[in-house]
Formats: sequence, C-alpha cells, structure tokens
Amino acid sequence: MRIAVCDDQTHFLTEIERLLFAWPNRPDSFVADFFANSDSLLEAHAHLAYDVLLLDVVMPVINGIEAAREIRQTDQTVKLIFLTSSPEFAVDSYQVKATNYLLKPIQPAALYGVLDELVAEFHKITKHITIKDLHAVYRVSVDAIAYIESQNKHILFYLTDGRILESATPLYSYESDLSFQDGFFKCHRSYIVNLHHIVSYTPKEIKMRLGTLIPISRNLKKDFEEAYFATMFQEAGELR
Repeated sequence: MRIAVCDDQTHFLTEIERLLFAWPNRPDSFVADFFANSDSLLEAHAHLAYDVLLLDVVMPVINGIEAAREIRQTDQTVKLIFLTSSPEFAVDSYQVKATNYLLKPIQPAALYGVLDELVAEFHKITKHITIKDLHAVYRVSVDAIAYIESQNKHILFYLTDGRILESATPLYSYESDLSFQDGFFKCHRSYIVNLHHIVSYTPKEIKMRLGTLIPISRNLKKDFEEAYFATMFQEAGELR
C-alpha cells in the first residue's frame, strides 16, 4: 500500500508520519510519502500510483479539494481521505468521491479504523494497471478496458465508458498485465480483447459491447473459443 500525505503544516506532517509508522496493522508493503504543498503532490502523482491520499483541505495556492479534482481527472480509483479542522467541507469531499474525512487533531483510533477498512477492501478489489497516455498517467481498473488496439506504433485503450487512451508503450509490455486470468485474450497481432465485454462472434470476427468488430486470426480461432467459453462458464458459476 502506497500512501501520500499532503499538508502545509510541518508539525502536522511529522505527527501523521509518527502515527502511520505506529499503525498496528500496517501492511508489509506499506510505503508513505509526505508533501508540504499540493503542487509537489500533483507532480509526484503524475508518475506514481498511490493507493491512498491524505489531503489537508485548507492549503495555500491549491487547496485539498482542488487538488483532488485534478487527480480525479486521471485516477478514479485512488482513495481520498481529507484532513480538516471543520466538518463544513464534507459536502465538497463527496463531490470528488472521497472515502472519508478526519477531523484535526487526528485521533489514532479514527485514522487506524479508516486505514484498516481500506486494507480489507484492497484484498477484494479488482486489479488495476497504470497506463501512460500521451498527456498523462492513468490508473485504470482492468474491468474498465473493453479492448486494446495496436495502431501505427501507438496503443489505443478503449474503455467501457467510451474514453480512448493513447499510449506510445508497445503492446507486448501490457500483455503480462492483461492475461487470461484477468479475462483477456490476444485474438490478433493488433488486438487484445476483454472476454467479459463480448456480445457475439463469428469464425472471423468478434462483436464487442461498444459495437466494434474485431478480427480473429485464423490460427487463433480454436484457442479463442476455448478461452471465451471458459470465461463464460466461470461467470455463470459466480452468478449462482
């Protein structure tokens, strides 16, 4: 679990650091970074995938709510916890899908309770991958990826909400992260499809829920059918 804490008060950052490293149920993979202003946090977030952000609401230049709005443009999955001296910011925190907010001075039991719940949730959540788009870095749930297309040395990620992310990273670099265990199949040298988002198929092509028709390589037809039906049987078993 990677946590970032942002607060313009140095003494508060020191206190939060002490509390975090005294957290009784701290995961073995726990890492924490500390920032004294939103600018430095936003710069770091563009390159690192944080699981949890602890944000002070009232900060100069860019306050915690504004920073959260910017972060939400590229990351819908990071957990946001606001730190505030007043509950009046609760409504604003909901607008950026905050998980919780904690009143200062922070009580150890309250902080640990929220973090313990998040650790339990992380054990159950869907896998995510980091996609380096031409303009930003996005953290995306694998369930939100309908299919991927390799096109002119760029990779296009077609998301279920209609967005398209474009990356210059080669297709093969994502193949290990999008395996059959995650519901994906490479049906053509230029396409990887999410088997959960297929409507129908013929011997030559696949119809996706987005309406797109995707070719199936002739020598992969049998392997595709086996993967597709194995996924469908698995889905049916989970719904029982």
